[in-house]
Amino acid sequence: MQFRLLQPFAGFFLLGLLLTLSPAQAQLFETKAAQAFMIDADTGTVLFSKDADKPIPPASMAKLMTMEVVFNALKSGRLKLDDTFVVSENAWRKGGAPSGTSTMFAKLKSAIRIEDLIQGVTVQAANDGCIVIAEGMAGSEDNFAAEMTERARQIGLKTSTFVNSTGLPADGQQTSVRELAQLALHLWREYPDFYRYYGLKDFTWNKISQRNRNPLLAMDIGADGLAVGASEASGFGIVASVSHGGTRVIAAMSGLASDKERAEEARKLLDWGVRSFARTEIFAKDEVVGEAQVFGGAKSGVTLKAKGPIDIFLPISNRDKLTARIIYFGPVAAPVEEGQPVGALRVWIGDTLSQETPLFAAESIGVGTLSQRALDAVEELAVGWLR
Repeated sequence: MQFRLLQPFAGFFLLGLLLTLSPAQAQLFETKAAQAFMIDADTGTVLFSKDADKPIPPASMAKLMTMEVVFNALKSGRLKLDDTFVVSENAWRKGGAPSGTSTMFAKLKSAIRIEDLIQGVTVQAANDGCIVIAEGMAGSEDNFAAEMTERARQIGLKTSTFVNSTGLPADGQQTSVRELAQLALHLWREYPDFYRYYGLKDFTWNKISQRNRNPLLAMDIGADGLAVGASEASGFGIVASVSHGGTRVIAAMSGLASDKERAEEARKLLDWGVRSFARTEIFAKDEVVGEAQVFGGAKSGVTLKAKGPIDIFLPISNRDKLTARIIYFGPVAAPVEEGQPVGALRVWIGDTLSQETPLFAAESIGVGTLSQRALDAVEELAVGWLR
């Protein structure tokens, strides 16, 4: 691929790949969802984004965070699958049969194994199961919700805040489709032994069998999770993952009008995601990606490279809608040490920032002579204000 240098602008130096998009070219895919976000699971590359950071109530999709806390406790040895928790009257009334909400129909004062509670939550979206877990692990649902928020911060979710374990409406409870997708990716990567519960087609408890609430599991499209939710404030939402032809994509959507529309829009977005991109290596390991201008150095520029090869996801039928730029604050002041972080290669698909790869100095540049530094200073005075 051919690259060309662009003029410095607004404090950055840019290197462009192919062409810059016009606003009319920006969107590769249309969806009825008010908010949507999709990533490639293997690399975390963003394939689609629409109002992805808008705060929304998570509804039952909050149960993904409930399970993260449980899975983390199992992985660390704090819990075991055969441990049991007792169904309190609070859990039974608020989330069980009397509640009229999604439930696993847990019997009052019965003791239930952790593994069965997990299946009640992942398959049946059981509110009673969530509350039993919360009370068993933290003494109260309030304490458990605080632990959920703390874990969210630890795994990199900066804004998701939880007030209860179920996702039932509560003031102050919020997330975003970006962070829901990131949470789903975390669950898939960190807990392969437990992630499988999301793909179970049904679960029977208390002699009552219920099918998985995820409508995509029955569509034969490679879906194996994860959660659905609905609220008056944000409409119908879903967090889903599909594996097809060696590619796995994860998407989160919200703001849909009905469960039927949710299923159809999610299917279309995920199908587009696994079929419309080709992973392509554009730079091999140790290959020079570009150059950054150096101020006051023995050389006027320093070559840049990544820590390894750089792959990008090319739209198969819309390759003119991909752009890539090297972005750094510059000029970089000498001396420059080999391996020093300098900038990043950013890749856009349409108007979506798809991926960002850190770039490092591929060589050391010493301080220049007095005349070299004086010449750089004059040049900076002349053109620096343009950045």
